[in-house]
Amino acid sequence: QVQLVESGGGLVQPGGSLSLSCAASGSIFNIGDMGWYRQGLGKQRELVARITRNSDTNYADSVKGQFTVSRDNAKNTVYLQMNSLKPEDTAVYYCNAYIQPRIGMKYAPFWGQGTQVTVTS
Repeated sequence: QVQLVESGGGLVQPGGSLSLSCAASGSIFNIGDMGWYRQGLGKQRELVARITRNSDTNYADSVKGQFTVSRDNAKNTVYLQMNSLKPEDTAVYYCNAYIQPRIGMKYAPFWGQGTQVTVTS
């Protein structure tokens, strides 16, 4: 059983920073791409950032230069450093990972439970 557990969400003022973490645990043989998505109230879920196992990254245009995604393969963990936060960054943030649970099995996408980030004065 694979689990992705997020932490680090919360309430922050505009201009502040938060750091999110998502650790995968359970049956894990390999982890491929990992990423962060967010969904604001009444909005579609959108990609925030993603990172390959070799640390190639991709960001949404809206967060380039503001957010930084990184990973620690030894810990099966992906991070999202969020700086200069704006009210429009308010959303539920979800982590995602493609995981091969056991040798010989196909990779499959797994999702975290989501963590609320609220940016307000």
